[in-house]
Amino acid sequence: MYVRPAAAAAAALLGFTLTVLGGTASYAATGPGSAQGPAGLLGNPVVYAHRGASAYAPENTLDAVDLAMRLGFHWVENDVQRTKDGELVVVHDDTLSRTTDVEQVFPDRSPWRVRDFTAAEIARLDAGSWFGQEYTGARVPTLREYLDRVQRNQQRLLLEIKKPELYPGIEQQTLKVLDEAGWLDARHVQQRLVVQSFSADCVRIVHDLRPDLVTAFLGTPPVADLPRYAQFTDRINPWHTTITAEWVAAVHGLLGAHGKTMEVDTWIVDDATTARRVQAMGVDGIITNAPDVVQEAVGGY
Repeated sequence: MYVRPAAAAAAALLGFTLTVLGGTASYAATGPGSAQGPAGLLGNPVVYAHRGASAYAPENTLDAVDLAMRLGFHWVENDVQRTKDGELVVVHDDTLSRTTDVEQVFPDRSPWRVRDFTAAEIARLDAGSWFGQEYTGARVPTLREYLDRVQRNQQRLLLEIKKPELYPGIEQQTLKVLDEAGWLDARHVQQRLVVQSFSADCVRIVHDLRPDLVTAFLGTPPVADLPRYAQFTDRINPWHTTITAEWVAAVHGLLGAHGKTMEVDTWIVDDATTARRVQAMGVDGIITNAPDVVQEAVGGY
């Protein structure tokens, strides 16, 4: 495969070594903040399995992680919240009613908020049968269980700290669990982990505590505000309906917290037409419930 000189030059300037293996171009990270390369500059976006392969398995479960692995996807995304007794668990909503049988198991505990239940109580819940009977008995994993499974599968993790305003100190606690699970060594930090949040304060706290970590802010700040975000994050990850090619170019025009070109990973894209549209805008990654559909459309990995 012929590698465009411009792409190779861009990769070199941004701290990546471009190689050709089996007829396809790839890159290797060569410095901090390189959990992935500037894929938008190299042509094919990275494909992230949102909450695992959640179009085909119950979201944020180990089943969804394993299915993403079997489909061949290296990156999975998840959501982290905290129980009443201080355990970090992987669940998207701040209530348990949509994705578990909590209303049947604990009918008198409305509104069924994650923070009102202990880890042992949440471990009793069925987090799979709402999606399909074949997943009956799936559980809400703890963050440690989730990290161990992603590690076993040799996958990479885009970890979202969900609603940190509900859980004071969750940034420090998340880093502690990551460290205990072996996810804060140089190899994981440089190639296998990104921490993101909708809260700019949360992203800033994570960056201050662990300046070596790759971080991302979820949202679409105005172009005029982007330099402020670049001081403490490496990526801006927007909803796909809120961006233009010009906005993506504005993000790419800045150096992030690690002195590298800022990146854009957009969400949630589940159809081929939209995937090709955001690829044409130059995004670096696409976060999707249906990673196989997106990969087929854009040739990502």
